Amino acid sequence: MQVYLGLGSNLESPVEQLRAARAAIAAVNGISETGFSSLYRSPPMGGKEQPDYVNAVMAIETELSPLELLTVTQRIENEQGRVRSERWGARTLDIDILLFGDEVLNLPDLIVPHYGMAGRAFVLYPLFEIAPDLEIPTHGKLADLVSRCPLDGLERLSDVA
Repeated sequence: MQVYLGLGSNLESPVEQLRAARAAIAAVNGISETGFSSLYRSPPMGGKEQPDYVNAVMAIETELSPLELLTVTQRIENEQGRVRSERWGARTLDIDILLFGDEVLNLPDLIVPHYGMAGRAFVLYPLFEIAPDLEIPTHGKLADLVSRCPLDGLERLSDVA
């Protein structure tokens, strides 16, 4: 199954956090990396005083189920020091399952396509970089979403993590 993951960090060396997460994800049995976007800097959501984020999107092929993949990503977040204390708070690592093939899931612990992705520049622009022809279930063409989404302070940092 083709899956797209959103990665973000704004604590404890964010670029290194994303590099470590990328390696940890790719090392999981049943997962192979098929693409990785440039790194992008973005302002934090929710108007909270915290450092800017570093974001990227990773494309993978996986044999895991959506909930198995969620367990894996949460384990990696925890191993890298993630503390879940407040919504939109600062974090060492955030890994979101953005798309799981063309599936639409509305489970207690997982909503796919990711519920906020259609209006978030820090998701859309890196995703567009690695999958410009993508069609997003319930949202339409990625290119159309990007064309309607302002950058909101998003800045490309580098080619790869």
